Amino acid sequence: MKKRSSLRLRLALWLLLPLSLFVALCGWLNWRNAAGVADYVQDHDLLSSAKVLSDRLIWEDDDVQASVPPSALSLFVSPEHDRVFLSVTGANGEVLAGSADFPLPARRKPEGVDRAQWYDTEFAGLPLRAVVTTRSMYEVGGARDITIAVGKTERSRDHMLRTLWWPSMEYLLIALALAIALAVAALTLELRPIVRLSQQLAQRDPLHLDLVVDPGALHSELRPVADTINRFVAQLRAHSEAQRRFIADAAHQLRTPLAMQASQIEYARYTRQHRGEWDTRRADMDAMWLAMQTSNRRLVDVTNKLLLLAQAEHGDAHTRLERVDLAAVALRCVEQLAALADRRRIDLGLEAWGTAFVRAQPALLDALVTNLLDNALRYTQEGGRVTLGVGVDEAADAVVLSVEDNGPGIPAEARERVFERFYRVAQDSEGTGLGLAIVREIARAFDADVDLAANPREASGLLVTVRFSSAGPAENAG
Repeated sequence: MKKRSSLRLRLALWLLLPLSLFVALCGWLNWRNAAGVADYVQDHDLLSSAKVLSDRLIWEDDDVQASVPPSALSLFVSPEHDRVFLSVTGANGEVLAGSADFPLPARRKPEGVDRAQWYDTEFAGLPLRAVVTTRSMYEVGGARDITIAVGKTERSRDHMLRTLWWPSMEYLLIALALAIALAVAALTLELRPIVRLSQQLAQRDPLHLDLVVDPGALHSELRPVADTINRFVAQLRAHSEAQRRFIADAAHQLRTPLAMQASQIEYARYTRQHRGEWDTRRADMDAMWLAMQTSNRRLVDVTNKLLLLAQAEHGDAHTRLERVDLAAVALRCVEQLAALADRRRIDLGLEAWGTAFVRAQPALLDALVTNLLDNALRYTQEGGRVTLGVGVDEAADAVVLSVEDNGPGIPAEARERVFERFYRVAQDSEGTGLGLAIVREIARAFDADVDLAANPREASGLLVTVRFSSAGPAENAG
């Protein structure tokens, strides 16, 4: 699966990467400019010292003499303690002052009116920047060329370079840091509508298609996205409503003829049994009529549950809620199903104390409790027990409805699938596979939670728990 990249990170990279490259380029250009200035100052000082030395050349006894005045060396005084080397040689190579083995350039290329040449060399194991210049000393017999060379280590030059370059680079780095901080803050603020939109979409129940995204809360570039989402949701809503109307219409259309068919089959069986005639095929006919009646009852049951499921899925199911006493509903449902429990010789009980008010639609709440009890009675063996409980969890401000039995139960791996429509653990059972699907859908409409677990008080069996938000004590009704 392709890894999803962060939009915030990608936008930050598009903004900050060129800015960082620009800062690096500016730093390099500043370094070059600062190096040029430092080199110029160093070369100027070297040439000034060489000029001071040339001015100190004098004739003495038909020979040229050179002295090194303090002013020539004062130009190089610096906190970096640079070392300075001098060399003054005559036309024949004789040393007039300074070091005898000071390196001179192999090829002389004097420049300018000062006939000076700058070069890089190494002396006494130290890298030097040096200048060499020539002065002509005139006498009666002609002129003599005196070569003056001055070299200096580059500590002060490097210090000047850093002094010139670092302040501007520091400002650029501060500006880059501020740009990064502002970019992160701006992206965080400007992307908040998208984050809120994603949270809004994530919190919505996918089965309640009443979502409308407000384009006015988004940037102009994102409004087409909001409009597309709204159109898509509207199409889904229309499709879902059409499907639900089809189910409801089909249930309405089937319920009446199926009820009439049931009445006709029952009447035919009754008439046949009281005609007083003996027919060798009577047993076969009775079995056929009984099978038809059983099939008809099953169709009626499926139709009624499909209609109930469509009602529970309707968008208004979670908005038109009333304050209902769940304990009273539980008692009424137990009374309605007492006859079924007697026929199956199942001990049906109710454990409830006082009142427990919840917000629900009375008809759908009756259907929820009835389906839970009917499901338990259908799958519990004869002679078993089914107990309906209603209690209040004051610590959680909730009302708890529970149905427990000692039947075969539901395997742990199938407890989530039983909420699917038409899914049955035992395919040969008489259920429709819609009971628990209806229970979960109604619970969703009431913002309640449904949980399945093994019955902790029996060796086998199932415990179904539905937790509702409490609607307050009885005295607050009305």
